[in-house]
Amino acid sequence: MSSETQSREPAGLPFERDIQEMERKLADLEMQAGDDLDISAEVDALRGKLREKLAETYSGLSAWDQVTVARHPDRPVTTDYINGAFDEFVELHGDKVFGDDPAIVTGFARIGDRRFLLVGHRKGKSTKARLRCNFGCAHPEGYRKALRKMQLAERLGLPIVTMINTPGAYPGIGAEERGQAAAIAENIIRMFELRVPIVAYVIGEGGSGGALGIGIADSVQMLEYSYYSVISPEGCAAILWKDGARSPEAAEALGLTASKLAELGVIDGVVGEPLGGAHRDTDRMIADMRSSIEDQLAALEAVPRDELVARRREKFRHLGAIEGRFPVLG
Repeated sequence: MSSETQSREPAGLPFERDIQEMERKLADLEMQAGDDLDISAEVDALRGKLREKLAETYSGLSAWDQVTVARHPDRPVTTDYINGAFDEFVELHGDKVFGDDPAIVTGFARIGDRRFLLVGHRKGKSTKARLRCNFGCAHPEGYRKALRKMQLAERLGLPIVTMINTPGAYPGIGAEERGQAAAIAENIIRMFELRVPIVAYVIGEGGSGGALGIGIADSVQMLEYSYYSVISPEGCAAILWKDGARSPEAAEALGLTASKLAELGVIDGVVGEPLGGAHRDTDRMIADMRSSIEDQLAALEAVPRDELVARRREKFRHLGAIEGRFPVLG
């Protein structure tokens, strides 16, 4: 397992100040413990209080709080799941048109005896890697690479798993000149036609068309503290009110959380995260993701292919029935 998948002390979030203080006190106590100093009772008591505080805090997160959790720098990304959840992975490169976009990773994967194609946004963990991957913002060649590999999976009869983690497709001039919108639209259309099971996971950020470009699936799952939205809260606030300070208000109005989207029927399920978020126990989150992938693929593999495609199309045709479910923006 890669060192990137190991649990570590997370960076602080704005709403976690009390939690961070308790964690520091716990770390200090654990350092003081020794053979000649028995403070196990104090350590256990503080651990219990910390668990209670985490449960209390994370049960009442606002939509904006959940956006900050989804963007946490220590949150597991696609490469963490590749390194930790899969028994085998062989990466595939290139779109056979322009180049190989590092913001999209594709490859053959295996969990136990179950083989599938993995397509995911790659954000990187270090600053250098994040810059190389454009922070998960893919170019058109990334989406073309994804489609070519998904069509290969169809020819081989392999199911497809996608992992969505992007603030949006790359908005640069070069990307637009090379057909960004057309590449995403082509992916959306063709994914409706693929005659193999498709499972999509929103593992962090699910932003706009950049997410939809690999998001058409028979089962769309979201991690508990991820978000999925037509636009970022900052972009929404800038357009509607020309005021970035209203981003928390925009996040609430967009209804972008996993619980809200499950309630609306936009997604098919929510994958629970460890207490305090995936960034607090990366190993457990990776193990839970492995189990979820196995369960989702097992549930879809017996569905006849004609029925699979028909159900996929019908599912997305009915996603617009949300009248009266969102607050009116003022």
